Amino acid sequence: MAFTIGILGLPNVGKSTLLNALSHAGAEASNYPFCTIECNRGVVEVPDARLTKLAGILEPKEVIPSTIIYVDIAGLVEGASRGEGLGNKFLHHVREATILAHVLRCFEDPDVSHVIGDVDPGRDASIVETELFLSDLERVASWLSKEKVRSRALKKGERGDLDFLESVRNKIAAGEKIDRESVSARNLELFDSLQLLSSKPVIYVLNAGEDDDTGGCGEATARFGEERAISISARLEKELSELPQEDRLEFMKEMGLSGEARDRFVEKCHTLLGMIRYYTSAHGKLQAWSIPMGTKAPAAAGKIHSDMEKGFIRARVMSYDDLVEYGSEAEVQHHGHLRTEGHEYVIGDGDVIEFMFNR
Repeated sequence: MAFTIGILGLPNVGKSTLLNALSHAGAEASNYPFCTIECNRGVVEVPDARLTKLAGILEPKEVIPSTIIYVDIAGLVEGASRGEGLGNKFLHHVREATILAHVLRCFEDPDVSHVIGDVDPGRDASIVETELFLSDLERVASWLSKEKVRSRALKKGERGDLDFLESVRNKIAAGEKIDRESVSARNLELFDSLQLLSSKPVIYVLNAGEDDDTGGCGEATARFGEERAISISARLEKELSELPQEDRLEFMKEMGLSGEARDRFVEKCHTLLGMIRYYTSAHGKLQAWSIPMGTKAPAAAGKIHSDMEKGFIRARVMSYDDLVEYGSEAEVQHHGHLRTEGHEYVIGDGDVIEFMFNR
């Protein structure tokens, strides 16, 4: 199951360069505003050392990692909601994103123009966030207009959707982010259909200078919080991604880099979203799945196929740690660590599962 990361920000902050570094998408990245005039996409495998280890133990015929879809849109500028620039035309491409990666430029470079003139990550973040709110406000107003027409045929007590949309509009107009957890169960389906950009989780990608580990990112990290910010030199990471594996490892060693930013970025997104990974092993296929923490077994099975959730019977579960320790499923079972779990079982990070269901 793939989840989607929407990449956005002002023009010329390094969005397409970041996309290329993360996914080898081959998106054009040049020194002029609105270089990206089409939506760029890249699909990558989630780096997963546990999956590699499991493959060595279970020796499946096929190994399928979890995947991520990256979506990069044209840069937003102040006034995008009123038609300035190009970015507002492409915002619908990231409405289905699970999380937004907001790229902020932290480096000075006279050879790379800044659309406003000077580098100020805090100001740039505020500009883009304002445009997201205004875009959401326009979207909700459109839905509200249609609901007002529909509700004319309803009694006053039956106009719950109208009341909810009006409350959403008022909150967005006041610049208030609406947390999904605060929405009542009755209104969740409508809220999810709105796909509000201002309510999506955001990770701030602080694009540092190629020759500076911090690149002026320290202040921005303090502003947004370490749990929601990550410093990356998009240009350096792109160059690293283009090197052969052996040369890349040698270059990283020379630069004192402990790992690729791609891996750190993916794990940061998983952590921010509260995602875990579990594994299914059946019919010679080993596959990794990314799901929200707290997901129960039937819902996890439903991520594979809806029929599996409907027909769920039970799950055979062993932990990654037990499988590594004992070396085989048979030995895990012999030591009493292969479990049978039912409908209320909450999937754990690293679980290796075989689902039983009525077909």
